[in-house]
Amino acid sequence: MKRVNDLKRILIYDTTLRDGSQAEGVSFTVNDKVKIAHKLDEAGVHYVEGGWPGSNPKDKEFFALMQKEPLRHAKLTAFSSTRRKGMSADQDPNYKELIDAKTPVVCIFGKTWDMHVTDVLKTTLDDNLEIIRDSISFLKKKKREVIYDAEHFFDGYKHNPEYALKTLQAAAKAGADILVLCDTNGGSLPEEIAGIITEVQETVTTPLGIHTHNDMDLAVANSLAAIEAGCVQVQGTFNGFGERCGNADLSTIIAILASKLDYKTLPENRLKQLRDIAYHISEIANLPIADNHPFVGHSAFAHKAGVHIDAILKNPLAYEHIDPTAFGNHRRFITSELAGKMPFVMKAEQMDLKIDKNSPEAKALLKALQEKELQGYKFEGADASFELFMKKFLKNYKPFFTLKGFSVHTRKLADDKDAQAEAIVDIEVKGKPQSSTFKSGGPVEALDQALRGALTPFYPTLKNMRLTDYKVRVLDTKDGTAAKVRVLIESQDDHDSWTTVGVHENIIEASWEALVDSIEYKLLRDSKK
Repeated sequence: MKRVNDLKRILIYDTTLRDGSQAEGVSFTVNDKVKIAHKLDEAGVHYVEGGWPGSNPKDKEFFALMQKEPLRHAKLTAFSSTRRKGMSADQDPNYKELIDAKTPVVCIFGKTWDMHVTDVLKTTLDDNLEIIRDSISFLKKKKREVIYDAEHFFDGYKHNPEYALKTLQAAAKAGADILVLCDTNGGSLPEEIAGIITEVQETVTTPLGIHTHNDMDLAVANSLAAIEAGCVQVQGTFNGFGERCGNADLSTIIAILASKLDYKTLPENRLKQLRDIAYHISEIANLPIADNHPFVGHSAFAHKAGVHIDAILKNPLAYEHIDPTAFGNHRRFITSELAGKMPFVMKAEQMDLKIDKNSPEAKALLKALQEKELQGYKFEGADASFELFMKKFLKNYKPFFTLKGFSVHTRKLADDKDAQAEAIVDIEVKGKPQSSTFKSGGPVEALDQALRGALTPFYPTLKNMRLTDYKVRVLDTKDGTAAKVRVLIESQDDHDSWTTVGVHENIIEASWEALVDSIEYKLLRDSKK
């Protein structure tokens, strides 16, 4: 009979530091891993998998550091495989590293698919069962909570269900606390996942978990299907980081479980930190969150069409399935020719100002916006610049610095491999003149870093901000190299991302305008905290 999770409590197992670090372009330092582990601990995650101490020096150092600053709530978990064939667990050097990591929990993976046993592990099916039993028994004798990840479980079950079940039974008999069923190749469908889990529960009574990969964009759906079928633990990574197409995205799973299925995951008072956690990890990983990411993305609750905006103002449920603030996000109204005057009204309200959409102010703002658009500005994708435009128009803005002048020089000599750019920025900050110089391979980076160099002594929070995207568009190609360009700059810190715009015939001037807006918006937001 199908076992139902009557407690409606799901254990969140985060593997961002191990599986997530396998994403292309992600390389956490030891300090990065420590920061993320504590952030996840503060959020109320139940398990934080820190890495594989027997596989590399970085993970070994991480576990050594964590012994000096342990987690307060989450259970730190060390990861490994079952012991090597041809030796007992107490002889395997990997298991010495596991024990030396001194974590309360260990998670080991073993072979479930008979093809992997014979063709990859190169051993017999019976020997693999003994490897599983010996590995778990050894760890249980060392007083560890043991989570057993059944690698390629669903593929193995489809090919040879009898043997796949034997591997689970061997792990359960040896004392595994949780059996995690893994869709390692990410090739299963939700109905397959749910059906197989229901069948597994006919013969296995140990609590089950789920670990899915996103190769068919179904990792979240498969995880939810598994939970509804009776799994009590879900493994995944924040923002879906992981090898190939990634892992199950915990930020989405947690939000859905809490808001749609009424499961208990993170503590109630921590759910509003979900977006903050997602951006914090994204910032450290240097891997931006997609704007259209569900629940936590910059555009997740952005509205552009005038009809939608009008309806939202009357009743948010008209075009939003949930309150954005439930998970730390916020509603946005995008300025465009489709939106009319309502974005002005809404932005003004956010600035504690009241503007009637039929007032002279609203009409003047609309006219000013139209003039800007004639010049080539588009605020629909540059909400930060739009807010600054609004504040300046309404004379509700005090600049954080004043430009005295800047220069950018790019030079390449015949013998130089690459051109070099040098930027000099002269500004006045809080009545004090400041000058900064920076050399770089590119003029925009040189300008950005020179400006930051002058401002950071006065505004140290700028250290937590970085440029994540830079786009240039030629506005009228018939003008050739004399054409105006529109520069869009996306910036991010560990809480949010924002976009700014600049327009000019001179690409450096357009870039300067977008850079200044990006920094002023960051400082403006920080000043409100």
